[in-house]
Amino acid sequence: MGLDVMHGTGGSKVKVSGKSSGDRLLSVLGLFTVEQPQWTVDNAARQARRVGPDRISLLQAADRGRSHQSGVGRELHARSRHHSDDRQIQVSDPMLRAARGVMHALIPRGGDGSALLLCRLFHDRVMCVHQVLGRGPQEPVSYERGRLMPLFRGATSKIILAHLPARTLRSLFEQNAAEIAQDGLGASLEQFRASLAAIRRAGVVVTRGEIDPGRVGVGAPLFDRDCNILGSLSFALSAGRANSALIERLTPLLTAGAREIERLMNEEPAGQSSSARLRVAR
Repeated sequence: MGLDVMHGTGGSKVKVSGKSSGDRLLSVLGLFTVEQPQWTVDNAARQARRVGPDRISLLQAADRGRSHQSGVGRELHARSRHHSDDRQIQVSDPMLRAARGVMHALIPRGGDGSALLLCRLFHDRVMCVHQVLGRGPQEPVSYERGRLMPLFRGATSKIILAHLPARTLRSLFEQNAAEIAQDGLGASLEQFRASLAAIRRAGVVVTRGEIDPGRVGVGAPLFDRDCNILGSLSFALSAGRANSALIERLTPLLTAGAREIERLMNEEPAGQSSSARLRVAR
């Protein structure tokens, strides 16, 4: 069994003051529509009279804190767990367009009861943007599409966490030290960094029951064209079937699939749907 694939190249928290950061975030999301899914801060600022200062300040903070895969300017891609914004994600997200075919090619390799997840970094959380289910009965998967998940637990999130910039990791530790220690990533900043360095060296993360008791997670990183961490591709395997032999077979397939998504996302013309050229050989 092998995999033939074309290889390509391989956030930070935004804090919002005020009475309701959730309301302000949802207000920002109102700028992003299917017809206009991308905004620069300058263009958004021109809408200030209609949009209001809260949206603009949050957009500016997000623009300072995050980079995106577009080669022309720095663009903000807002995502929401609400159904109206979910449709926008399905249409406009280049990572999702690139990943669909790859995920359908990979999912049979996970065996019965497996799920394949595409997730992206969303401020200090991780959000699932696509899910493909394998054959057979399924154990619960908490990474439902559009649901925000913790950054410090599970293979899907930990592989993203491990590739964040050093100064972002320091800030995360200072604000979440107790949670990080509880999740086994270290009781000090030095231990936290050492845990994440080990994950980076391994290239993938394998976790057992950290999110869902009946699942084993195997996660690989996804990078943008500038090698910034963008998200992850991960298997959520049935714990009863996820023996070491299966995980060993899946790891190179998952990693190659992630590289193929990056290639498709970075090389295909903007605005066109991706057609995956990943072939799983028997």
